[in-house]
Amino acid sequence: MNKIQNIFFLSLILCFCPSLSVHGQSAINFEDYAGLWKGSTSDDNPFQITVTIKDLDQHRASILLSNHQEILRTAFAPKDTLYVPLEEKMLFEGIVNKEGTQIQGFIKLDMNFYPLLLEKKGQVFKGTFKLSAIHYLQADSYYLEIRKVYNSVEGYGAYPLLGTYWVNDLEIISNNINFEDYKTGLVFEGKLLDSQIILDVRLASKVLCTLSYKRVDRKEKVKSIETEGDWPYADQALSLSNLERDIAQNKLKGIESVLLAHEGKIRYEKYFNATNSETTNDLRSAGKSIGSAIIGCAIDDGIISNTQEKVFDHIPSNYQYTNDKEKAEMTIKHLLTMRSGIGVYENDYQETDDWLKSVLEPKLKYKAGSRTNYMSADPFLLSVNLNERLPYPLEFYMQQKLFAPLGIENYIMNTDMRGIPYFAGGIYMRPSDMLKFGQLYLDKGMWKGKRILSEKWINTSFEKHTQLENTAKKNAYGYLWWHESYDVNGTSISCIEARGNGGQYISIIPELDAVIVVTTENYNKRGAAEQTERIIAEYILASLLSQE
Repeated sequence: MNKIQNIFFLSLILCFCPSLSVHGQSAINFEDYAGLWKGSTSDDNPFQITVTIKDLDQHRASILLSNHQEILRTAFAPKDTLYVPLEEKMLFEGIVNKEGTQIQGFIKLDMNFYPLLLEKKGQVFKGTFKLSAIHYLQADSYYLEIRKVYNSVEGYGAYPLLGTYWVNDLEIISNNINFEDYKTGLVFEGKLLDSQIILDVRLASKVLCTLSYKRVDRKEKVKSIETEGDWPYADQALSLSNLERDIAQNKLKGIESVLLAHEGKIRYEKYFNATNSETTNDLRSAGKSIGSAIIGCAIDDGIISNTQEKVFDHIPSNYQYTNDKEKAEMTIKHLLTMRSGIGVYENDYQETDDWLKSVLEPKLKYKAGSRTNYMSADPFLLSVNLNERLPYPLEFYMQQKLFAPLGIENYIMNTDMRGIPYFAGGIYMRPSDMLKFGQLYLDKGMWKGKRILSEKWINTSFEKHTQLENTAKKNAYGYLWWHESYDVNGTSISCIEARGNGGQYISIIPELDAVIVVTTENYNKRGAAEQTERIIAEYILASLLSQE
């Protein structure tokens, strides 16, 4: 049984058999644990992990990971590009700069890349691997919720959201519980007690910390963190007291952040539900628009000559057998506009051990370019295609061309089963960094006076290339960007948007010189997208227009 099947199997177990027992031991009724829990730990920043590399100029170097204890230590032979397996599901990779003073690196933990910059201090390089970039591992926010989660395929099932939606290999024996987080490989194990849940969190066979959870009625406000701004705040902030009132009264549910940049300055930035400016959010499919930007960088750099290039010209050689006369016509533009003709959807290929094989082997459902169907297979193939063209891993190209120029450091990249960054979604970013990305597009590819993307690419990306056929509103669609028109008190306002599951939105409004970001905890919940669109139209745009 593969990992996604395990998730489905888990939902069935907990939906139809909530009282679990094994080998005749006393049953645990998991439904008794439904609700909100807050965790605490006596350890200081256990998920901020120091990475130390020694003796890089010697025949044999070493890498050490530690928090308040040594987590693991590995020796390796130094090369120009560092590639160091650490554990079965964990590795380090890095590139030393020309001056020999820094290493731009990544820790890959199962299906996630975590960036880190190691600075040379004496004879060692040191940097920080931020597991705390994961939403549920951030200080003061060790919350878990056990509830029913809507999923359009599986229906309702009681998932144990012990910090994650992706549970693998769950076991509950008597009052003992253990499971693995699907995307990170972190192992959680502990006990379900009468009024408490105790969980050890393990990485590389080491317990990073013990989290003790107690029931709470609601999430508490967390300490605000003052961050050094990349752009100025407006002298006159936008007042959205009605929005804040409705969030406080839970009329608007699960909202975590709302930000507005207007005329190049931040006019509104608020965080809710136990989040602050350092909290990252899983963008889900809003990350597709970031994938589009990376394709734009590759075209600007001449790595891809134009969007009419054929997809199979740069597909891994061991998958070329899947090509045929119809697939040979697929172009980069088809993938950017959801017009590949592929009929394999996310749940079809993500339930297999070889995503690329599952996407490429079936015959096309439609002739390439003839139909427009929103799906994840198309941007997935974009990342595979670009990775084949590069002389070094795609994650380094993304860091060099987009994240570093925008000053984005605290993020996580999701990968496919082959370890390649996944353009179909799953990147974690801070809301303020999402706002930067939107402003980059609003400003035609410029950030702080430097060009990151060509104006031509921005304009072409925002064109209405096609119309989505399998969405409720049949939205016009650009290069992995949605088009939407909001009716605000009789005025129609046009927006271009990056959108993700649960109502994660980056909304760009050229006619008002504005960018809006909304993030939520509403993954897989009905009505989440509609609620975000209501916030954009009825609260933010209405307020902006009233001041025009």
